[in-house]
Amino acid sequence: MALLRYQAERLQAWFNTRPKEQRQGQHLLLLDTSLPLTEALQQARQQGARFALLGIPEDIGPRANLGQGGANLGWQAFLQCWLSLQANQFTDTAGPILLAGEVDCGDLQQQSQTLDSSIPEQLQQLRQLCAELDVRVEQAIQPLFAAGFDVMVIGGGHNNAYPIIKALAKHTAMPVNCANLDPHADFRALEGRHSGNGFSYAKAEQLLGQYFVLGLHELKNNRDSLTALQQAGAEFISLQKLSPRLELSFAEALDQCVDFVANAEGAIGIELDTDSIALMPVSAFTSSGLSVQAAEQYVYQLAQLPRCRYLHLAEAAPVRHPAGQAAGMQHAGQVLASLSYAFIQARAALPDQTIAATV
Repeated sequence: MALLRYQAERLQAWFNTRPKEQRQGQHLLLLDTSLPLTEALQQARQQGARFALLGIPEDIGPRANLGQGGANLGWQAFLQCWLSLQANQFTDTAGPILLAGEVDCGDLQQQSQTLDSSIPEQLQQLRQLCAELDVRVEQAIQPLFAAGFDVMVIGGGHNNAYPIIKALAKHTAMPVNCANLDPHADFRALEGRHSGNGFSYAKAEQLLGQYFVLGLHELKNNRDSLTALQQAGAEFISLQKLSPRLELSFAEALDQCVDFVANAEGAIGIELDTDSIALMPVSAFTSSGLSVQAAEQYVYQLAQLPRCRYLHLAEAAPVRHPAGQAAGMQHAGQVLASLSYAFIQARAALPDQTIAATV
């Protein structure tokens, strides 16, 4: 199976309890491992779960894009933070949250560890492993869409946008409209799979409908990618347009982004490369980016769209924190948890039925 389901014993080491307090780790719903996956997911829905968490512990895609590793720890950083957060009146409105598990990619990750992207033959091997990962991500998330969950996908590189979009497009039989908060368009050439061409592959296969990149960095995208983006009918607002040129406020830019992806039939996906957040420990660190609060607003506003089906948080790499991995785990975990909560708050305010009724 492409999906590794969790058991309660695995989680207990990642959070501490306190008398008369309830933690998220005590309230997460786990899949019944004795049942076939489809039945276990139906059971979780019947128990009131609307939101599902899915982790992808890999950094193959960023390294196949000639980048740095470390994104394999993003999922663990999120879990260690989320499990320890309070369960209270604010979180009750979401109902039980399903911890679906993680994509089974440990063997691929292990195979990738000895590969050097500076050696052409090994770079191609990394890209082949990324293509194999695509298949597993698609297989792991497709049943979650089919069961009607709002899915939060956390960890790994932005390469995983392609199989997520593919699974949702197949499920709905329509192209998926995506917003992407990202300094990179990820519209590089179709040169073998990696974290820099997830959206160009999806567009080439007619899986991607409307595509809007918010916060694109004018100096971090090559000429061919920008030309291909334009030819695909996508739109973007650059980071430099927001500041220093002040041609638009962030709120105005976000409104344009929301209108663009909502102005077409089909499901909507929220993509967020944490490279977009200033000082975040990520695969491609930046000191020139947006605030966590701006990223939360981006997630919240897009998640209010009834046809939204998922949130994808990519590229967090705790080992890239200047103070070391422990500080990076805490930093990345808090940011990923905050962004996930923004998604949950927005979606919980909408009727659950809107999912089935609008896609």
